Amino acid sequence: MAEVTAASPSEGKVVEGSEGLLVEVNGQVIPNYDATLSPFEEGDVVTGNVVRIDADEVLVDIGYKSEGVIPSNELSIRKSVDPADEVELGEEVDALVLTKEDQDGRLILSKKRARFEKAWKRIEAAAESGAPVEGTVIEVVKGGLIIDLGVRGFLPASLVDIRRVPHLDEYLGQTIECKVIELNRSRNNVVLSRRAVLEEERKEVRQQILDRLQPGMVVEGQISNIVDFGAFVDLDGIDGLIHISELSWSHVNHPSEILSIGDTVRVKVLDIDRERQRISLGLKQTQEDPWQRVVDTYSVGDELEGKVTKVVTFGAFVEILDGVEGLVHISELAAHHVDNPREIIEPGDEIRVKVLEIDSERRRLSLSIKRVEDQDLPLRRSAGPSGEGAEGDGEPSATANLDDVPELGLSEDVFADDDVPPADTNGQEAADPAGESPGTAAPDQQQPAS
Repeated sequence: MAEVTAASPSEGKVVEGSEGLLVEVNGQVIPNYDATLSPFEEGDVVTGNVVRIDADEVLVDIGYKSEGVIPSNELSIRKSVDPADEVELGEEVDALVLTKEDQDGRLILSKKRARFEKAWKRIEAAAESGAPVEGTVIEVVKGGLIIDLGVRGFLPASLVDIRRVPHLDEYLGQTIECKVIELNRSRNNVVLSRRAVLEEERKEVRQQILDRLQPGMVVEGQISNIVDFGAFVDLDGIDGLIHISELSWSHVNHPSEILSIGDTVRVKVLDIDRERQRISLGLKQTQEDPWQRVVDTYSVGDELEGKVTKVVTFGAFVEILDGVEGLVHISELAAHHVDNPREIIEPGDEIRVKVLEIDSERRRLSLSIKRVEDQDLPLRRSAGPSGEGAEGDGEPSATANLDDVPELGLSEDVFADDDVPPADTNGQEAADPAGESPGTAAPDQQQPAS
């Protein structure tokens, strides 16, 4: 029996006018299938349609004599992907040719490497122009996030937002914009900054807010940071500072006593430095002024309950209302001579005092302990040697007339506690590097978040 050999198109002659699609072989005209195949080499990027999705690979028709195979580990830069999550039947995909024919005769392709090549060109262009790139957060790693750009980009935790982000997991699956700040093709290294994008956006917003704000306005904001010398408030795009002295009508040792990060507060705009984009805010100005209650309610000669808040060399301060303290001068502590106010009282003591003077203009209140009748105070230690401290040494008695009140020195110096040893220069006063007054401390004094 004679063996029949199929004619090969490569052995035939191209039929004129067929544009190479037909050839004549041994007198027969047959289709030239080879002419329908697009020529390509290993390393080229080809385009095809997904025709089959298996658990470990995807088949793609690229118009070649056989379908191309994309192994599951060549589908995405993500780890352990399910092919069905990466492609759909009929979807058009780009793939890079890894091997035209492996040991099993298969055409091996890579979707992730084709995307990788395109991504690098886009990333390099963005790095050069300063334009942002967009990607999806696919992993949380030590120190930051991994962003899928077609290339694995690293976003350090410190550059995720303008402020420190406590929980990076919140960003998983989100699509975000970042700027490329470092690029190394040989090491496949891409470092990103979302913070740079946010700061650029806020720069325009800051100016708009500054143009809108005026001193005296009451606005709402959120506490964004707390430092020794005050608290910063985010006013929808720009930070203003509430100096510690503007937090409350009463004494505040540290802003964290009354505020927490994230609190929503109503504040009054005290001052604006438009040139340096600094906003000074006040919290206590939005609250009732307790001094007005003093003026409206009390008179000279009234006896009040109070609590000793501070003992100094020249006397003691007593709080009679929240936010209102009066001075009991050392000469008004007791009917006898007092060398040290702590002989009579200590911080925390609850006592009765008599109002000697109300200076509403300077917000000064002068009080007396010794002029309160029937008040027993513990004698904490001997007042002094050889009879000092005994009653009848010439000091006014507890029932002395208020007309005999001596000049107590209701001066700024006294109420500013100048006799108290100066604060540690490393304390909150030193925290104001610009040396500005408390009411105009600048937002850019803010300490960076850890």
